[in-house]
Amino acid sequence: MINNEIMNRLGERIKLIQEGGEDGSHLFLVGPIRLPVDLDGETVFFNWYSWIRTDKKETPTVEQLLNHLPASKYADQQQSSVLVYGDFQHAEDAMIRMHSICHTGDIFGSKRCDCGFQLKQSMRMIKANGTGALFYLANHEGRGIGLFSKAMAYLLQEDGMDTVDANLALGFQDDTRSYADAIVVLKELRGKPVSIITNNPRKVEALKKAGMDINKRIPLWGEASVHNEKYLSTKVNKSGHFRSEYQTALQ
Repeated sequence: MINNEIMNRLGERIKLIQEGGEDGSHLFLVGPIRLPVDLDGETVFFNWYSWIRTDKKETPTVEQLLNHLPASKYADQQQSSVLVYGDFQHAEDAMIRMHSICHTGDIFGSKRCDCGFQLKQSMRMIKANGTGALFYLANHEGRGIGLFSKAMAYLLQEDGMDTVDANLALGFQDDTRSYADAIVVLKELRGKPVSIITNNPRKVEALKKAGMDINKRIPLWGEASVHNEKYLSTKVNKSGHFRSEYQTALQ
């Protein structure tokens, strides 16, 4: 059991932000945590939050959440988080990026995709804007199929398939990602309109469907090479990403 002192220290920084979702589960948000980040050799301070959707059988209180931590084995699962820069709640013009985790691109710097570039570049854009939030969505690996399945999809791509056909061949949909929980967190942190950094119309549609006001969409193409040319063109030709901006970026 968590003692009262620890409960008091943590209690104000853990919040139940959605009780009884469609499946009866509950969404908790923890933060902010002051996070110094090395961005191009400069230490930039972000506020970091993480969230978890708990099992529907759990009682939706912070005390119950904390007391179940050791038994919950969250390390065996995936949790998402968000980096917030500046006065995100009140600023008139705030940028957001809904970034899907890419183990190979974000961590190892793989050139098979443009994910690592987009991650760092969106952080630069948010800092330059003065305020914004980078949502890092941990259950989005491989457009929602998971890291192990993504590895098998890569093998099929080495045999000539593109990213869409490889996912379909493994029995998945082209894109199974959901932005629902991230949007709940976004609404908790900001009530004003946002500008979204994306090339993907599905992200814009998800925000609009959830009732978020969008000031504008900001494209983010770059770091095209012989290693990811097929990957990028497949995004445009099969996944519906904005074609004209992609063509401009290649010029």
